[in-house]
Amino acid sequence: MAARPKIMVVIGTRPEAIKMAPVIKELQRSDLLDDCLCVTGQHRDMLDQVLEIFELTPDYDLNLMRPNQALDQLTARVLTEMTPVLQAAKPDVVLVHGDTTTTLGAALSAFLQGIAVGHVEAGLRSHDLGQPFPEEMNRVLADRLCRYHFPPTALAKQHLEAEGICPDHLVITGNTAIDAVQLALPQAQESQVPGLPNLEGKRVVLVTAHRRESFGDTFRDMCLAIRDIVDAFGDVVVVYPVHLNPNVQGPVYEILGDHPRIHLLRPLSYLPFLKLMNDSTLILTDSGGLQEEAPSLNKPVLVMRDLTERPEGVESGVLKLVGTDRGRIVEATKALLSDEVLYGSMAEKPNPYGDGKAAQRIVRYLETDLTGERSDREI
Repeated sequence: MAARPKIMVVIGTRPEAIKMAPVIKELQRSDLLDDCLCVTGQHRDMLDQVLEIFELTPDYDLNLMRPNQALDQLTARVLTEMTPVLQAAKPDVVLVHGDTTTTLGAALSAFLQGIAVGHVEAGLRSHDLGQPFPEEMNRVLADRLCRYHFPPTALAKQHLEAEGICPDHLVITGNTAIDAVQLALPQAQESQVPGLPNLEGKRVVLVTAHRRESFGDTFRDMCLAIRDIVDAFGDVVVVYPVHLNPNVQGPVYEILGDHPRIHLLRPLSYLPFLKLMNDSTLILTDSGGLQEEAPSLNKPVLVMRDLTERPEGVESGVLKLVGTDRGRIVEATKALLSDEVLYGSMAEKPNPYGDGKAAQRIVRYLETDLTGERSDREI
């Protein structure tokens, strides 16, 4: 009896782990494929929290992160230290996700070993290599190395086709972030947010901001905007899990640290953070993943960036690009908090990024392509 094709999933950060957990779970249920999990440890603590939540045990753990490690050093270590893992595991396909250093390094290592690569969340583009940095470069280069492309939306597929990507293995799946939200929400609703007092009767604005292209005066303006918003509404509180990067910590605690209705928290694990998203009124963020997840919870999202690689949300009305200008951030947030009709027009629209079945579509496609058979489980 021939061996079943082996699919190795490679992840390094918390967002990758969250979005690939449904894929790994679906591979584990497959009767036609074998699964294998490799973690690089690019974000050690936050990665481990997600592995525990989804009950995932790595087959290989590279533990690559070092203090003050530069991007070029991390990229080189992922590339070189993946090689012996691939030689030992002998996967038929390596699945990577998104746009991290792990994504690019693992894809290049597998490509150089002659192993087929599949890219989950392929085709996202801001069309500016500096925004976000280095993520736009990572995903553009990774897509050139892949055999299988799993774009989440029709627009992402169009980007790949415009770049000359072969259409033979190009499949729109939806975004696995939605699968993860649906999978974890029951647990999240039972969790507690550490360090947060009772906020009953308050409207919660959840903030996440950490993009390196905003560091400096731009980031200070974003912090000042957050303070302006709280000062404008007596029933509004801001909850901000603060990234550990000193370029974030410094201005955040200087500008926001003494306000009684601004709660600065340590980075949260996935379940408390998901609960916080679900309990919030609206979200101010420069994150990518939140732009996909929050609409599934009917939360309007104001994106503090000048460009987004997820324009489908802007076009459908569940997201609004507000840039990094202090006045523009304040104006857009005040409008949402003051106008119920405007708020409802964003909160009540369907999520354009998926229906929670992306992982099933990815695994069904690989089963059919690699074995010629198809699981009888329904999507």
